[in-house]
Amino acid sequence: MSKFQIFISIILAFCSVAASQPIITRNTTVKCPLDFSIIRQFTEGFRPSEPVSDQCLLIVQGIRLVQSDYLRRTNSFLPPSSSSESCWNDYQNLINQSSNSFDIRTTCGFQTQWIAQGCENITTRSEYENINSNATLNGVLQACNQSLHSGEACATCTTSLSALLPSDVQGVRVGNVSDCTAFKSIYAAAFANLDGPANRDTAQRLFALPLDSSKSNKKHRNTLIAVFSLLVFASFVIAFVGFWWMWRKKREKKKTKGILDSNLSHLDSIGGNNALIKFSYSEVEKATKNFSLSNIIGRGGYGNVYKGVLPDRTEVALKRFKNCSAAGDASFAHEVRIIASVRHVNLVALRGYCIAMTKSEGHQRIIVCDLVKNGSLHDHLFGPAEKKLSWPIRQKIALGTARGLAYLHNGAQPSIIHRDIKAGNILLDEDFEPKVADFGLAKIAPEGVSHMSTHVAGTMGYVAPEYALYGKLTERSDVYSFGIVLLELVSGKKALLKHGDDQHTLLADWAWSLVKVGRPLDIVEEGTPELGPPEIMEKYVMLAVLCSHPQLYARPTMDQVVKILDSNEPVPVIPERPNSFTANVFGTETPISSTGSNSMSSYSTY
Repeated sequence: MSKFQIFISIILAFCSVAASQPIITRNTTVKCPLDFSIIRQFTEGFRPSEPVSDQCLLIVQGIRLVQSDYLRRTNSFLPPSSSSESCWNDYQNLINQSSNSFDIRTTCGFQTQWIAQGCENITTRSEYENINSNATLNGVLQACNQSLHSGEACATCTTSLSALLPSDVQGVRVGNVSDCTAFKSIYAAAFANLDGPANRDTAQRLFALPLDSSKSNKKHRNTLIAVFSLLVFASFVIAFVGFWWMWRKKREKKKTKGILDSNLSHLDSIGGNNALIKFSYSEVEKATKNFSLSNIIGRGGYGNVYKGVLPDRTEVALKRFKNCSAAGDASFAHEVRIIASVRHVNLVALRGYCIAMTKSEGHQRIIVCDLVKNGSLHDHLFGPAEKKLSWPIRQKIALGTARGLAYLHNGAQPSIIHRDIKAGNILLDEDFEPKVADFGLAKIAPEGVSHMSTHVAGTMGYVAPEYALYGKLTERSDVYSFGIVLLELVSGKKALLKHGDDQHTLLADWAWSLVKVGRPLDIVEEGTPELGPPEIMEKYVMLAVLCSHPQLYARPTMDQVVKILDSNEPVPVIPERPNSFTANVFGTETPISSTGSNSMSSYSTY
């Protein structure tokens, strides 16, 4: 055999062996190194019935907690970019255990690569620590190396985080789930905090995740048990429904009459003690021209407000409540009792009431107040006013409103927390003397109790953070709302500033950004007539920022506010503000339109 034939034989044999081998395909999918199981306790309560914005915020904060755990284990902030797809899939699988209908990326608009993108070129612990001084890092360690269960400990820790990451280092702010702002909390939870990111208090304080989802899960299980029990006994209950319904209808008339008589008797005693007038329903109809639409001067969640004229030609405002029933007369008596118990030049006075049962309109409850003819502060600041309020008038409105609130907190017995202070509830008479109105949400504070836990009510943009987040209601919750109104008064901007497409900023955050860089006078509305001395205008701005401080204990009392406004007493030093969650969601550093408008509606009301 020739050498050529031998060579050909070897080649053919090699090809035959190669062809017999299976083709190996390289798997390019990289397993996600993030441990999403640590947030299972916070996602078990995930419900698709919640607003999408709340759901997406929960998703983002959950990622940040998991990345903090990853940083604690590996000293790296972010997973490899090649693992982005598998990380999203792991997270989606976890969410699917609570809701199969919620697609994270489609619903929230997240892109796959965002989970592995960070703050510029910072990816490791050492890189992050290199851009911060040892003094700054030690300060964060001292402030955060403790349990964050108490509000004071949380405030100390979050305030210290503001010193991290110099302002010239900015990450991607649109859609990036791990931007530079978030790196502060991620780092602090991983290395500065004693308990670590998976701790419930740490997760709730630094990442705004639910504090105790076990309660909601237990409630959900109890609900399922109750529903199952109801189905078991449903066949027995149905047999008695017809008889019960007939008996109930028969008893309802007697019960309604008894409740009506009882509440009328109670309200009569209130009227006797406070010189209130008990109006008949026919008198109210006549005063409002049978509730003519042309007589409506305000609308709100509780009902409409009508202008009316009494037989003696006195003009009044009548608040007609919606969806009334005899069972609700007790809460109506509560509001009448509150309003009737206070008398102050800066509070709207109650003249009388009406409670009646009519065949055509059903149950009726109406209160009659003095008519304040010059509209509300909201009308003058944001309505089609021909001219802007002068600075002296703004000072007068601020001081009068503060005095009215101070009387509610300290002059009334027991003290009253308004809960819905806003520009639409500050009415102005012909001399621009302010009168605080609408006590429909007011709460009487029990003597000796520093705060109450209650169902959150109020108006978006004016509600204090501790009240909105935890339902913790104190007199300083009203102080926060007053601070927002004072900012609106001096700036001419609304509590929620709109910029771009569906982007919002809190007025308080915007004002603080200017105060922090030494530009408080830039907050004063441009074109304000009769401007006051710069030091006085700056004093009003600084007081507004202090009152609207997110930390409860940083705010003054309303008595202190009155003293500062009515004397030469200086405004106390304003503590550093902790990071605002709205800054992460809405991006407060984006330029704001000069109009400062927002999409919310506000009505003048009583």
